[in-house]
Amino acid sequence: MGGSPVGDGTLSLDGFKASATALVKRWKEIEVDESLPDWTWKPCSNMGVPSEVEGYLALEGVYRYRGGSQIEENDNSNGADVVECDTWVQSSSGNIHVYDFHVVYSHSYKVPVLYFQCHRSDGQLLTLDEIKQDLPSNSLKVLSESKWTFITREEHPQLSRPWFTLHPCATSDWMKLLLEENKVAYEEQSLRYLPAWLSVVGQAVGLKIPLELHCRP
Repeated sequence: MGGSPVGDGTLSLDGFKASATALVKRWKEIEVDESLPDWTWKPCSNMGVPSEVEGYLALEGVYRYRGGSQIEENDNSNGADVVECDTWVQSSSGNIHVYDFHVVYSHSYKVPVLYFQCHRSDGQLLTLDEIKQDLPSNSLKVLSESKWTFITREEHPQLSRPWFTLHPCATSDWMKLLLEENKVAYEEQSLRYLPAWLSVVGQAVGLKIPLELHCRP
């Protein structure tokens, strides 16, 4: 079903497409805060013809209050409150930052890569230092302490414009450990790969992933 998973923590291109398709479908089935946009699959095109396999996942128009991490750190909040309050509000206020997240397949590393950018309501792009001011303290801790994850800036492989990205050099290592630790059956690994991966990379950028995404339908 869309290619076989690889036991070393990597993912085939077919497996990436299969996992992305399953994620988009599952996202629509679970209860997600209404202000959160849907993940969508954006096919790449060759000479104007959409590819059947090549493409990327997109979560665009995610609104976050500047300094919204103070809400997330409320000790009285349960998990559902965190998802609802952390980021996802619609407003024309100048304190609103708009995030776009893309998940692109890396042919070099054979793993997904998270690309992201953020702009103010007037369209001005934010710098990395400004983005870090938006992040909750636990996200900053992940970025500062983890040997697996760090942010770089490079050209988006599909849009040919500079975006921020979480470097994928160690992704296969920690994904192998994560899949083994959670005892994901070998035959399910490709379909479950992206939700498991997002549970880790989302922490680094303050992106909350509903727990239901990890549950079997």
